[in-house]
Amino acid sequence: EVVDLPEEVLADPIWERSGHTQRGRDGCRVPIPWTVGGPSHGFGSAGSWLPQPATWGSLSVEAESGSEGSMLELYRAALRRRRQEPALGDGPLRWLDSPADVLLFERAAADGSVIVAVNFGSEPATLPPHGSILLASDVGNDGLLPPDSAVWLRPA
Repeated sequence: EVVDLPEEVLADPIWERSGHTQRGRDGCRVPIPWTVGGPSHGFGSAGSWLPQPATWGSLSVEAESGSEGSMLELYRAALRRRRQEPALGDGPLRWLDSPADVLLFERAAADGSVIVAVNFGSEPATLPPHGSILLASDVGNDGLLPPDSAVWLRPA
């Protein structure tokens, strides 16, 4: 979400209908950066899209591809893992008891299950009992799930 787009580039219908008082959805319509530099960071020709912040080059596909710990590589790993785990597809979902700021559920399949934990809180959360970590956006050395993090776990 780019919150500081210049008013002269805003084009969302909400912007027009509100008499230029509500910015609308343009901030979330800024294109994904593909390259570190260049016009529109590799997304089409310059000037034909909403402008991307100059700092977005470091978040581009080109910059994050192959970079361990990057958001792009986390998504790629998640997609690979999802294809390998039937429980991450269709099947029953069971909500588990969790602290107020933690979303916790288990998905089951005929050949296993996966526990998913997401910490929406401002403090680290204790992971539920599990056998192994399948994928994590971040887990502390202390075994806690940091704020704004998610983990897929194999039950014990």
